[in-house]
Amino acid sequence: MTTTVTEILKGRELVTRIWKYSVRRVLFPLGVLAPLAYFFPKIALFYAVCGAYDVSRNQGLNFSTLRRYFIGNGFLTWVLSPFNILLDLLSLPNINKGVYRLEDLPLAYQDEVKRLMQIAEEENLVARLKERAKEFPRTMIFFRWYGVNVETFLDVPAFHQPWKYIQTIGVSVFNKKVSTSKHFGFMRASLRILYNLNDMNDHSAYIEVGDKISYWREDKLFIFDDTLLHSSANETNQARYCLFVDMVRPTPFPGIMRAVMSGIRLLTQSFKFVYYRNWKVLDR
Repeated sequence: MTTTVTEILKGRELVTRIWKYSVRRVLFPLGVLAPLAYFFPKIALFYAVCGAYDVSRNQGLNFSTLRRYFIGNGFLTWVLSPFNILLDLLSLPNINKGVYRLEDLPLAYQDEVKRLMQIAEEENLVARLKERAKEFPRTMIFFRWYGVNVETFLDVPAFHQPWKYIQTIGVSVFNKKVSTSKHFGFMRASLRILYNLNDMNDHSAYIEVGDKISYWREDKLFIFDDTLLHSSANETNQARYCLFVDMVRPTPFPGIMRAVMSGIRLLTQSFKFVYYRNWKVLDR
């Protein structure tokens, strides 16, 4: 995920950009993917089939989506595609809708989401975060990280109560004129829930998933599978504050999904700063 900027590259920056482009578009496919396909054809075929199914879930599929998925920032999603497909099977009969309405979720899930949104409104998070968040293009603060409470400078005890399905609770702040590039999440054990905390003035603040665009001015709640290609934009002249939540997918086996998310926590806690390298993560 990167912050979108407009710039004219010169000298060393131009050379670096050309080099990175060449590695990503030419050297990696020829130097890594082609030899793997040659020496391990059965594994390559297996991953080709899994990847073809996985990427086909994206609405409005085009060459750009395929490129991003197989040799761009979706490569990890492709590597994990067999595991994600297994998670889809374990979720049946709850078919992955991609983009959800609140009423698509089971009642117990709906109740937790509504309770969390009410807490967020009562805690006046926008005012409490404004001074710290205005210094950076994109800011993130976590109160809960994959099932474990996080101590931070902003004390919100209600976020630390026991949750059955909600695993991650945070707030993401986009300052004015800040957007992300299109990108994929990597694991399908959860659904991403975003709830806009402040009123936006126009349609220049939105989230795009495939061929669907949801404007924060019109609908403050957005629920989706973040392993689909998506991007967020705030091209307004005001900051955008969103509750940032990961919730266990509806499944007959919620314990398995929670175990997967616990595994993600153990694997990512030491390099969370890498995954959120383009954000300022506030903790102290």
